[in-house]
Amino acid sequence: MLLGWPLVTFGTLMVALSMAELCSAIPTSGGMYHWSAELGGPTWAWFTAWLNIVGLITAIAGIDYGCAEFLVPMLGLQSSPHSLLALYALLLLSQGIINHYSTALVGWLSDVSVVVHILGVIVLIGALWIFAPKQPLAFVWSNQNLSPVRAPYAWLFMLGLLQAQWTYTGFDASAHMAEETVDPRRTAPWGMVLSVIVSAIFGYILILSLTLAIPNVAQVLQTTDRSGNPLPAVLTIVRLTLGIRASVSVLALTVLAMWFCGLASITSVSRSLFALARDNGMPLASVWCRVNARLKTPVNAIWLTVALAFAAMLYSGAYSVVTSISVIGFYLAYIAPVYLGWRKKSTWMSKRGPWHLGGASNTINLLAVLWTVFICTIMVMPPNARAGWGICSVLGVLFLLHVAAGKHKLYKPNWESLGNSNSDVK
Repeated sequence: MLLGWPLVTFGTLMVALSMAELCSAIPTSGGMYHWSAELGGPTWAWFTAWLNIVGLITAIAGIDYGCAEFLVPMLGLQSSPHSLLALYALLLLSQGIINHYSTALVGWLSDVSVVVHILGVIVLIGALWIFAPKQPLAFVWSNQNLSPVRAPYAWLFMLGLLQAQWTYTGFDASAHMAEETVDPRRTAPWGMVLSVIVSAIFGYILILSLTLAIPNVAQVLQTTDRSGNPLPAVLTIVRLTLGIRASVSVLALTVLAMWFCGLASITSVSRSLFALARDNGMPLASVWCRVNARLKTPVNAIWLTVALAFAAMLYSGAYSVVTSISVIGFYLAYIAPVYLGWRKKSTWMSKRGPWHLGGASNTINLLAVLWTVFICTIMVMPPNARAGWGICSVLGVLFLLHVAAGKHKLYKPNWESLGNSNSDVK
């Protein structure tokens, strides 16, 4: 991870820079959906929207199941598949109920979430640096192959990029807030790029802290509960170095932060499904776009989101598979408008916003496309071959949905009404 993290950061930054340039040109809450609509038409827009939804739904599965993997042993329970799935279902249920009944509470919890995330990272890093015994710096560069997957080290290194790449999702949020942002042509693009840069810095510090605190690599990988079920590596490292009681206190904020992420993701997906249904972009659109008259929430879309997230984990059967599908869904949605913009660069260069890549635009766009092809290919390689079959099945289902849904309303933004400022970034 110490070498893989900078590599993934570079590739992700190419994607984020390319998306930021489009965001400056078309700063609308539709984000990739509107960019694809403008540059490729309704079919491109529809598939982009749905691939993003697939990424979000599987992200919920990855986040909440990961939360369950931490919470089960912290509660003193056995980490069996049944107990993990049961707790995962309870986490989804709690988040669905809150989204169902109170938009105001979701908003308040989102504010609290920011504090919890910041404190969680500070407390975990601080505890590891102050209290945990540390390996010498040379340990960081040691080469040990203890993976249960029998393969050359280079191949294992590429498989290890999965976890880093899954961390770099969701940075398009600034684009979706563009219509509620002051000077969105400049601030929204910077928000996307800076979210990657800040994540890169703090993520690397956290990885370095955990790596230096590893007492023994084999022990971390082979630690199980009393029934022989494997435990998350991060939980094991903190337990071995700080003790069981201290680890519960330190990681409580981490678990809470994951729960908050799942809550916010359900909010995001349900609103995306609601918006797509409102545009008649899915079967039974009149059902999914229905808003509860008293609660003012899209209750049907909320529970559809919960059901799909639960089904995603049932299919995948493994954390790595569901996160692979999530990465592929997100990055195909991210790269679709980037590819269209690169292919049609001459038709919109005169309309680009004040935040742009200048003469490096084509090169960065091409690097973004190549990185996405590379990382999506790695995501479906063994032992995650099920993710490949899963995403192929998803694409097949989306094609059938597109045919069944018929023509949907496409609300394209008026590019000219967004202004034609082409000044340089300031």
